[in-house]
Amino acid sequence: MSDSPSSSWWDRSTLRLDRQAPYLRIFFSTVFVRDHDRSLQFYLDQLGFSLVTDNHLEGGSRWVAVAPPDGSAVLALVAPKPGEEGYDMIGRARDIAFITEDVNVTYEEWRKRGVRFHHSPHTPIWGGTFTSFEDVDGNSFALVGFDEVSREIEAQRRAASEKLESERRAAQEMEIAKQVQARLFPQTLPPLRTLDYAGLCIQARQVGGDYYDFLNLGQERLGLVIGDISGKGIAAALMMANLQANLRSQCAIAIDQPRRLLRSVNQLFYENTTDSAYATLFFAEYDDRENRLRYVNCGHLSALLLRSDDSLERLASTCTVLGLFDKWDCSIGESRLLPGDTLALYTDGVTESFNDAGEEFGEERLVEALRRRRESSSQDSLMAIVDEVRQFSPREQGDDITLIVAKRKRD
Repeated sequence: MSDSPSSSWWDRSTLRLDRQAPYLRIFFSTVFVRDHDRSLQFYLDQLGFSLVTDNHLEGGSRWVAVAPPDGSAVLALVAPKPGEEGYDMIGRARDIAFITEDVNVTYEEWRKRGVRFHHSPHTPIWGGTFTSFEDVDGNSFALVGFDEVSREIEAQRRAASEKLESERRAAQEMEIAKQVQARLFPQTLPPLRTLDYAGLCIQARQVGGDYYDFLNLGQERLGLVIGDISGKGIAAALMMANLQANLRSQCAIAIDQPRRLLRSVNQLFYENTTDSAYATLFFAEYDDRENRLRYVNCGHLSALLLRSDDSLERLASTCTVLGLFDKWDCSIGESRLLPGDTLALYTDGVTESFNDAGEEFGEERLVEALRRRRESSSQDSLMAIVDEVRQFSPREQGDDITLIVAKRKRD
């Protein structure tokens, strides 16, 4: 027998939500038996009960308890020695009644397993259906059923079935949402002569609010975008889709004017979301002919530009976040990528991943990881850094991890 209690019976009791009325129920009823193992075989094998606990205590005593398949009642099986208190109670009626939705079905099932009944089920003057039986020591119990109980059980079954169906539909819809959102991320990479680049988003939930994109701006120019939507889950995912649609649609209108482009994106995002919704965004336009990087940092984490000489530049905010303000403007930053330079765009799911000691992965570790993989391809660097972050923080992922690595090819 197991020495550890079974937790299954704990889950059967309905909890009240009102903490002002403390939780209270009957813990157990005592049944006196001659031999624990013999009684356990009867209650577990013949009645189909579950074992709650079987502990050997100091002094040679033993604490054994069983429970029926449903409800929260527990029977403590006590085996007193001859002469001890309770020994003369073995084999007596226990005034314990078990209730079932169908007495006849339970009666037939238990009778086939060798349970001794005093009589077949009948209807007493107080209504319902009734019979009684004995355990292996002659302890007597009642088995009763009422129509009201059967109706209530059936109602609970219907409610449970409806809940399961609702959860199944919700899970199915969430899986569809996950697949749809996955298609919103870049499916192809516009080819460039001088830049090797890659991006990745690993969501903490099935859907999330992190966003990255690669936009073909024409005339050998590439848009690199990374963003982080306020909030989490399906609400953030919907706003992420809204932001992506705004950005891609406005790119065709203001393709040569990043400032005008982002003003339009902010206006649409502001008008189409709630008052508290906002997004941080880093938008960069890379010119493959001139190796020039023009960028706007809308309240996002500073991009990291690791130069080939090991120096580090941070491309900090040039304006505030998107979506909070009707009147909004930005300034344009500019830099040039030289052969061997590495650009990294990321969300806080990378740097704010915590280890068991409560330490953040942090920007410094990210920079060192970029330095160690200076000669690797952007895709290899990306995967290695994400693996390093997940090894640093092996617990359940708390936030989306999104990263873009772009490297200027050496001549």
